[in-house]
Amino acid sequence: MKVTKRIAAVADLHCPRTSGEVLKPFFTELASQADIILLCGDLTDYGKPEEAQALVQSLAGVGRIPVLAVLGNHDYECGHAEEVERILCGSGVKMLDGTSVEIDGIGFAGVKGFAGGFGDRMLQPWGEPILKQFVHEAVEEALKLESALAKMSTASRIVLLHYAPIYATVEGEPSEIIPFLGSSRLEEPLNRYGVTAVFHGHAHHGSPEGRTREGVPVYNVAMPLLRRRFPDQQPVRFFDVPAAETVAT
Repeated sequence: MKVTKRIAAVADLHCPRTSGEVLKPFFTELASQADIILLCGDLTDYGKPEEAQALVQSLAGVGRIPVLAVLGNHDYECGHAEEVERILCGSGVKMLDGTSVEIDGIGFAGVKGFAGGFGDRMLQPWGEPILKQFVHEAVEEALKLESALAKMSTASRIVLLHYAPIYATVEGEPSEIIPFLGSSRLEEPLNRYGVTAVFHGHAHHGSPEGRTREGVPVYNVAMPLLRRRFPDQQPVRFFDVPAAETVAT
């Protein structure tokens, strides 16, 4: 028979700014409510290995629930992103970076993403070499996402990002910083491969949801945003997605 899996998505934990006293019961409760947990970047506050270790301790209560994650800009701050990733992988977290994984017939792909702006105001590779390098980084992240999606054969495709792929979910942020919160270059592969849903963070003062030009739902799951917009609820986005069919016995 057909079944669904419940996804719980959240971003911008900024551990240990958000303390273990808060995160550990939060994750333990999620494990009782969801089948898969997605962490969409800024897992740590400064990208320090000891912060990653603290997060691992907070995740101890999830048991065998699959946890998938991408890094965010904060996770690169101290230059130890590889070690942060290694520590999280060692605890069983599946880190995605231009890669994909299938769980119960559902495909998951993830990249950090990058900045550059949206629509006809998107930064172009023109002028100084450093500007071209900036745009090149955004293009590379989009190509990594496209490559991951191209290898997936599942009917349901879920994408994890840190940076936003559309303007709608950063709307509400100060206009001066919006070009640094995401890039429309990330939107193109989402539409091309008919993604089921997209989750990102980074924009703490943005909007909770929007859609791509082709109607793909995009959810901003930054913990500070969800706390402020939905103060009476858990700061997490739940999403049900069809899983592989099972045969009754």
